[in-house]
Order: sequence, then structure tokens, then C-alpha cells
Amino acid sequence: MHRDDADNAADHHTGHARHTDHTDHDGEDDDRDGPVSAQGALLSRSPVAGGSGGPTGLLSQLLLAVACGGYATGAALGWGSPEVALVMGDFGLAAAAALASVSCFAYARTHETRFRPAWLLFSVSSAMAAGGNAVWGWYEVVLREPVPSPSLADLFFLCFAPPAIVGLLVLAKRPVTRAGWVCLALDSWLIGGSLLTLSWSLALAHTAHLEGRHESVAHAALSLAYPLLDIVLVSMVLALHFRRSNANRTAINTAIAALALTVLSDALFTSPLLRDNYRSGQLLDAGWFAGSLLLAYAPWGARRASRPAPRDTLREDPAPALPGIRNLSRPIASSLAALTPYLAAAVCTLGILYNVVDGRRVDRVVVFTGCTVVLALVVRQGIMLVDNIALTHELAQKENHFRSLVQGSSDVIMIAAPTGILRYVSPAASGVYGREADDLIGSELASLIHPEDLGLVVHEVRRFLATSPANEPTTRIECRFRSGTGDWLNVESTVNRHQGGLIFNSRDVTERVRLQAQLQHNAEHDPLTDLPNRALFTQRVRKALSGRRVTDHGTAVLFIDLDGFKAVNDTIGHQAGDELLIQAARRLQESVRVADTAARLGGDEFAALILGDGGRDHAAREYQVHEIADRLRLTLSQPYRIEGSEVRVAASIGVAFAEPGITPTDLMRNADLAMYRAKAAGKDRVELYAPQMQAEVVRRSELAARLRTALHDGEFALLHQPVVNLTTGKITAVAAQARWRSAQGILFTPAEFLRVQETGESEAGARTAELGRWLLEEAVEQAAERSKAGHETPVAVRISARRLLDKSMPLGSIEALLTRYGLPSGALVVEISDSDPRVPFEDLERRLMALRRLGVRIALDGFGSGYAAINALRRLPIDVLKLDRGLVEGVVESARLHKITSGLLRIACDLGLQSVADGVDVPEQVLALRAMGCTHGQGMAFSGPLDEYRLRRALSRGDYPVPGMPGAAGRPVLLGTRPSVHSLVRSNTETPVPPT
Repeated sequence: MHRDDADNAADHHTGHARHTDHTDHDGEDDDRDGPVSAQGALLSRSPVAGGSGGPTGLLSQLLLAVACGGYATGAALGWGSPEVALVMGDFGLAAAAALASVSCFAYARTHETRFRPAWLLFSVSSAMAAGGNAVWGWYEVVLREPVPSPSLADLFFLCFAPPAIVGLLVLAKRPVTRAGWVCLALDSWLIGGSLLTLSWSLALAHTAHLEGRHESVAHAALSLAYPLLDIVLVSMVLALHFRRSNANRTAINTAIAALALTVLSDALFTSPLLRDNYRSGQLLDAGWFAGSLLLAYAPWGARRASRPAPRDTLREDPAPALPGIRNLSRPIASSLAALTPYLAAAVCTLGILYNVVDGRRVDRVVVFTGCTVVLALVVRQGIMLVDNIALTHELAQKENHFRSLVQGSSDVIMIAAPTGILRYVSPAASGVYGREADDLIGSELASLIHPEDLGLVVHEVRRFLATSPANEPTTRIECRFRSGTGDWLNVESTVNRHQGGLIFNSRDVTERVRLQAQLQHNAEHDPLTDLPNRALFTQRVRKALSGRRVTDHGTAVLFIDLDGFKAVNDTIGHQAGDELLIQAARRLQESVRVADTAARLGGDEFAALILGDGGRDHAAREYQVHEIADRLRLTLSQPYRIEGSEVRVAASIGVAFAEPGITPTDLMRNADLAMYRAKAAGKDRVELYAPQMQAEVVRRSELAARLRTALHDGEFALLHQPVVNLTTGKITAVAAQARWRSAQGILFTPAEFLRVQETGESEAGARTAELGRWLLEEAVEQAAERSKAGHETPVAVRISARRLLDKSMPLGSIEALLTRYGLPSGALVVEISDSDPRVPFEDLERRLMALRRLGVRIALDGFGSGYAAINALRRLPIDVLKLDRGLVEGVVESARLHKITSGLLRIACDLGLQSVADGVDVPEQVLALRAMGCTHGQGMAFSGPLDEYRLRRALSRGDYPVPGMPGAAGRPVLLGTRPSVHSLVRSNTETPVPPT
């Protein structure tokens, strides 16, 4: 066998590296899901960010380097013996090619991708190379005889290139137009023809001439087939290299390295100096061996190393004016692809020049291939020229279209270079920023951003560029931008990545920001006084109780209520009331420190947060805050000038200090309790919170809860106290009084159980109304029953003027009661129990007149104790005048009260009104009142409140003994003595449960 054929066999190694050039077309995402074979796991590397490979990847690279280095070392040293050299030169190369075949097949089988056929073709191609080397070794090593030419090995070697070429076509990025396919074919021919011209000029022509003279035509064709197939394969690789996908660039580069190594080995072998002295197992075989191993490694290890890093490809600028903006690396693949045809033509020209310079006759093959290359170049240039004209026209149309969009947009579009310099600014800048676009171009973006916002902008840009474009293609930045007038505009920008910088799509949102700020202000401030409202005040209190002030116990909250404000609204109108609140808020705001907070909580309630000074003396701080509160009280109590007249109100202030661990809600509640204590103690005063205030609230809450239960469970009882004629002792009426029967058998008077209503809460008011309805209905029902039994004595029911006008007690309800129970006319007396200044006299007068038309008699209760009593006496239709208990109690001891009471009784007598003295408890009071002209009395001098059984017994008896009247000495009544203190207390607070 001729060793010249061995060089042809060596060409089969070229194919191994060529396969790997296209492993990049295999999508990574598809490859990850499939199972990995044992061989694939051995060849693969663990994926890490940045493609550097993990420990497994480094190990596989190290094994690859050791294998290639070991083979090269053995070949350089001659393997120790000629026999081992033959084995390694033949079967060693066969094993390497078989490994590449198995690796490509395993990868294609375990990974379902659209490039699977390419890997199967590469596996077949490597199998052909392995088979050729195995046949070659069979002859040289086993049979120890020359390899015949042609032989089965030649068939294997010739079948290596076609699958590899088809595999390259499968992996390549296919053209989308017919012109693209034509250009691909022309590029392939330009490269192949150029290589053929150069190879023919250098060696192939001489080889063909020698082979044609000494060997058969088949042997000569076989000798030329190997290099020609290599030329075709290399042409396809170069033509399709710049059309590859970016899915797995590292695998492509690995395959190209294997291809380059194998082709270099083939080129060295074609040198006559090496070819004549070549034997299997020499150093040249190491190139083919390394090429096969690189092909085996490419689809596994190189694929994993090429996974994209989590950070984008933008690079940091060394010293950017706007930090964080990075450049994209300039791609050069398109430039090399464009130069490929011209480089091929240059190679063809070099081949022709070589023949001319060497003095040889120009070969017809060289002339033919050179002419076809030139013709292909001209045709390709023509196609490209037509294509470029169409693309230029289309590009101009698109450029005009997008230029119109950009220039007509109301948003400002800016492009910033990596250094932060503005490279482009759209014309909309003049309308948005008040600055011409040309003036902004060339300026630093950082110099136009507000210094307080620059740090946030830089941070956001850096974060955005550090994120993968697939995960976050854009971001939004809002900052203040300097306008042409020097003002700061609120600008919202949508930021996109751009080659060489960033694109900012900006719009002016100043009005929106102002509106948001105004809405936020309105949500946190009182619309009338512009003071902080309850929500903002609570937030300020929470802030004062946290952070560095958490240990500062000098912080205090003041709750302020304007006493008499409701009267201002009722007398001079709500507009004047609003003006008073505005002036009061201004006074309050001017009286507190800058760091403190004055707020309006609602209605006529204000509050102030006085921050602590960090002092340790709690008593001194308490005294200081009390002085501040008292000064506020005096300031708010000064006259207000409203509509040309002076208006006066007072201020009740509650103060609560922050304690360790107290919450804002509890602190404000404590101040509120202290304020209500100030109002209950006489108003126009300052009260400090004390823990017993909370205990009082708890007691009232418990009492209110019990009151609700009592109303629904029927625990209330109705008692009646006789009203006696002071001259005859006859019972002329009975006064209905409600009592609450406690669990201990005690009947509490309204003075006790209605104390829960002092706060004026809506729920308590509802309970009072419910109790009033029950009292009225029960009194009418029992009076009707007594009337049927022959005791036709009128019943007096106490009703407040405000409750009488309340919609919960309409006029028809009293008429319905009288009709339902058949109570005769004049049998019901309504006692107006108070003179609330908020009750309009006109409405009250109309209501009382309507009641009188029903036969209801009207009594004015508590006469002599209220400022409006005389006015009520003047305007209201009154039948009975009932003297207040306070006048009756001192009528004997106090000469002043004696004269006042005597005067009031004369007024009643002159008006023809019946007079009733309430609280007549001792005989001396009876004598004094009768002497003054009082006609009737009610009190313990005659009887206390009676249950229904005892009341009927008293009515059956008919009268009571009257002190100072004939026959009174023998009647069982207290004469000449005052009742004990204990009996007086019991008469006002509690009564034993009467027997049933």
C-alpha cells in the first residue's frame, strides 16, 4: 500500500471539527430539559454565570487538554516502538472519531431540538472517519500489509464530507429570500473557487500531473477527491459561519477551532517534505486526534459554557458623567461577512499571480475557475447593489416616518451616551422644557437633574442596567429637571437600553405632581382652618412617641373644646361660627412652637401636640405644660370680632402626658377624658389627666350597659308622689317618677342612673328617649286604670323641652296614648323640665298649644333656677308653675330666698297660675309657703314616692294632715321636726322596694 493514500485517509479527521462549528444553532433552552447520557455527562460542564464553567466543566476541559497533550507527547517521542506508533496512529484516531460519533449521536437522541438532524449527520460523518481509520489499522496493524488503493477505507473517507456539508446546511441560518439563496450559493462558490485556484496552483496541478502519468485514472481521481471535498467543506464553513445563530456561540467557536486544527493538519500533510517522510503515529496525527476530541466535547461542555451571564453585555464606562451607563461592544461579524467575497476574490487573484510570477504557463483550470469567480463576484455585486437600493429606499421611508413621529410627539426623546452626554434631543424639548433641543445637545444629563434627585436616578439606572433585558426591558424614572427659566419641572421618563447609551422618553408631569401634593394636603388638613386633621395629628403623635423620642416623657397632648360655640351657631349663624373657628385656629397656630402641632379634630374641638424638651424633671415639665395650656385657654377666650360685633366663647382644655409604652390612641383618649372632666367641672378650665378618670369612664360604661339591659328586661318601676293642696291637704295630682330596681333590691332615682347621659353621646340620648317613652306610656296606662277604679287624679309626667320637640315623640303619639287608654281630658299634666337655649321658643310654643287643644295641662318645672324661665313664662302657654327645689329648701332659713320665692308666687297669682312647690320636706316649709300664697306642695312633709298599692290606699283616704290647720294634731304626720339627713338622702337617691 502507498503511504500517499494515507494522507487521503487523514483528511477524514477534518470533518470532526467541522461539525462542532454549528453546535451553536442548537438552542440552549431546548437542551436543558432533556436527559443527559453518561458520555454526555462526562463531556459536559456545569453552567455558571458568565460562562466560566463550574468544577465539572473545568474537570472536563482539563481531561481534554491532558488527552490531547498526552497524544502529542507520545507522537513526538515515537510511542516507544513502531508497533505502538502504528496502533495509535490508526486505531487511536479511529477511537477518537468513534468517540465524536457517539457523543453527537447521544446528544441528538437526548435533546429534542430542531437541530437534531444536524447532530445525527455529524455522528454519521464521524462514524465514516472512524470506519476508515479502523480499516486502515486492520491492514497495517493486524494483517501487516499495505493498504490497497482504492480500498474500503477510501469509501469510508469519501463518505465523511457529504454528511458534514449537509449538517452545516441544516444548522445554518437560512436565507429568507431567493436573492439570499443566490448570494449564499455565490459566496460558497467564491470561497471554494478561490481555494481551488490557490490549491491547484500550489499543489493539486502537480499532483494531478504525476498521478496521471504513473497511476490509473481512478487512483488520480481518488487523490484529488480528498482535497477537493475538503475545499468544499471549508467553503461551506466559511460561507455559513457569519450566518450562524447566536444561541450557542461557544460551541461554534470550539467547532471552528477543531476544524482549523484539522484543516491545518491536512495542509501540512500535503507538503511534499512531510508527505514523503510521514508514518502513522507521528506528531501530525496529534492534530487530527485533537480535532476529533474537540468535536466530541463541543455539544456538551462548550454548550454549557456558552450560557448567557445574568448581567447584560453593556460595559462600564471608565468615568461616566452619569454613572452606570455602559456601552454595547461593537459587532464585527457583519463587517467580516461583507468582506468575505472580496477576500475570496483576492485569494483567487493570488493563485493566478503565483503562476505568472513563477513563470509557469497559466493552467486552464486556473483560468476557468478564476473567470467563474470573477463572474460570480460581479453577479453578487449586482444583486447586492439592487438590494441596497431597495433597502436604502425603504430605510429612507421608515426614517421619515419615525422622524415625523418623534418630532410630532409631545414627549421629549433624548439619547444619552455612556459618558452621560446628550447626543440627541427631540424638538419637543422647546415646548416641554422651554429650551431648544440644540442647546441641550452636548450637555451633561447629570447637570440638568436636581441634585437631590441625582442619587436616586443613578441608583435606578445602575439597577436597570444590571438586570437582564429579557426580565426588564424598560424602567421608569421620575425626577426634577431644570427648565429654561431656571425652574424645576417634575419629569417622568421611560428608559430603554440603546447601543452606546440609553434612550429617555420624557414628559412633564408637574401639574400631576402638584395635584397629588394638593390631594395629599387636603387629605391631611382641615378644609376650613387648614390645620392638620385628626389623621395627620395621630400620625404626628405616633412619630413623637417613636424613634429618638420614645424615652422622652415630656411630650403632651392637649384637647381643646370651645365652650358656648353651639350658641354662636344657633344665634348668629353657621357662617359666623365658621369665622370664629378660623380665628381660633389662627390663634392656636400662633401660640404653639414651630416644632409643635396644632390641629382641628372636628366641630369646635382642637388639639395640640407639645413635644418634650428631653428634661428629666417631670414635675417641672408638668407645670410648664399646664402654663402653656392655661395661656392657650386665655388666648382662645379673648373676644372675637365677627361681623362688626364681639363674640365670646371659653375653652376647656384637657392635658395628657406620654407615659412609657403608651400608644397614640391611648394618649389621645386620655387627653379627651381630661377635657370632658374640665367641661363637667364648670368649663373654661384646664384639667390634667388622672388614672381615676379612666375608672370613671369604665364605671359609666358598665352602668350604661346595665341600663340597656334594664330597659329590655323590664327592671324599671313606676312610682308616684302625691301633690297636696296646702290648705285642705287633698291630693290633687300625682307626679310619675321612674325607678331602676337593682339586683340588691334598691330603686335608684334618675339622678343616679341618668348620670351616664352627661357626656351627651348619641347612644345615651337614644336610651333616654326610650326611657321617656316608657315612662309616659306607663304613667298614662296606670292613670287610666286608676280612673276606672274611681280615682280620677291627674298624673304629671316630666318631659324635657328638647325631647318634646324630638321627632321620636311626635304629637300624634300622646294623642294616641290618650285615646288608647281612654284617659279623660285634663288627666295628664306635662312638666317642661328644662329651658335649653338651643330649643326655639316658636316651635315649643306651637307644640304646647297643640297639646293644650288635646286637654293636656302644661306645667313649667324648676321655675326660678334658669335664666330663660321668665321668657318661658312670658311666651309659653303655662297652667302650672312649679317652684324649683333649690328655692324651697332655703325658704325658711334664708330671708333672701324667702323674698325671691314670695315674689315668684305673687307673679303666679297675678297670672292666675296654679303654683306647686317641689321638695316640701318639713312642716316649717309648708307653713311658710302657704303664707306666701303657694297653693300646692310635693315632698316628704306629706309622702314620698309610692308604688301603685300604697298610692291607691292614699287616694282612698283622700287627704293628708296639713301643719297649722285644725285637726292636724291628731293625724300621723311629722310636726315641728325636720327629717333626718338620712331620710333626706334616701328621698333623693333611693327608696326601699315596697311590698307587693
